[in-house]
Amino acid sequence: MKITKIIILFFVLLCSMHAASHKRIAYIVSDLEIPFWQIMSKGIETKANELGYKISIYSSSNLKKNELENLALALSTKIDGLIISPINSSTAVTLLEIAKNNNIPAVVADIGSDSENYISFISSDNKQGAYELGKILTKYMKDLSINKDGSVGIIAIPQKRANGKERTLGFMQALNEDNIKSAALYQQVDFSYEETYNYSKKLINDNKNLKAIWLQGSDKYKGALDAIKDSNKEKEIALICFDAEPEFLEMIPKGILIGSAMQQPYLMGQEAVISLDNFFNNKEVIKEKKLPILPISKHNIEEKLKTIKLNVLGIKD
Repeated sequence: MKITKIIILFFVLLCSMHAASHKRIAYIVSDLEIPFWQIMSKGIETKANELGYKISIYSSSNLKKNELENLALALSTKIDGLIISPINSSTAVTLLEIAKNNNIPAVVADIGSDSENYISFISSDNKQGAYELGKILTKYMKDLSINKDGSVGIIAIPQKRANGKERTLGFMQALNEDNIKSAALYQQVDFSYEETYNYSKKLINDNKNLKAIWLQGSDKYKGALDAIKDSNKEKEIALICFDAEPEFLEMIPKGILIGSAMQQPYLMGQEAVISLDNFFNNKEVIKEKKLPILPISKHNIEEKLKTIKLNVLGIKD
């Protein structure tokens, strides 16, 4: 009897693996030039291969036209499932509507959507992560007694994005609780070094009491640091970021960077594929899943190092 059960279970497992191997998944991402999306795509690809799915990845280079063309191309390959990291929450609506009309189950991996035509939305707890990051900064400012007169400038990702709004809300809550003033907020458009540098210089020039800049991203941190250096404000203005770059593992302990709220894109990518896999196998699919963000400073980076390397940076030892 036991042998019969084992044979049946083995047969079911073989069938599910065989079914998965014939299914195609497409991942449409806003811009693969950005390291965050590279890491998420790595998580998606790794988990898809592990579960036996064929995966194709399309980068939209942050252009709406490309995004639609990528979806059309993906549909032409007869995909069974779709994962999107849209340019913004509004463009996601069109992608999800087209997927629905073609009976393609879709998962949104970060950014967000203004519609709920998805089976699952995998995101980070942006508001809480930004709040905890804000608390790292307010403690730093209070320890130096620069909290009463000092202000904080923000270089934000587009506030049309749901995650951008949440980051700003959480961070501002932390500042308000400690009565620290915000200077100004500038929204990134092309996410370039020049844009980050120019916004940083403007914040410095227009706000005499500026004591910190919060960059709501990570890969253009050099633009902010160079602006601070060129203004001879290295000992006066701190930089704090969102997400992470490999260099942060050295910069944070040295105090070059006060801290960063680190999402876990590798893990997010894997969870997106798992949602589709659960759907295909008639298992429970969680409609919205928020993964924790790691608030990292020099005080806890050592203990979180293993998690940061894999889930944040996609580095396998």
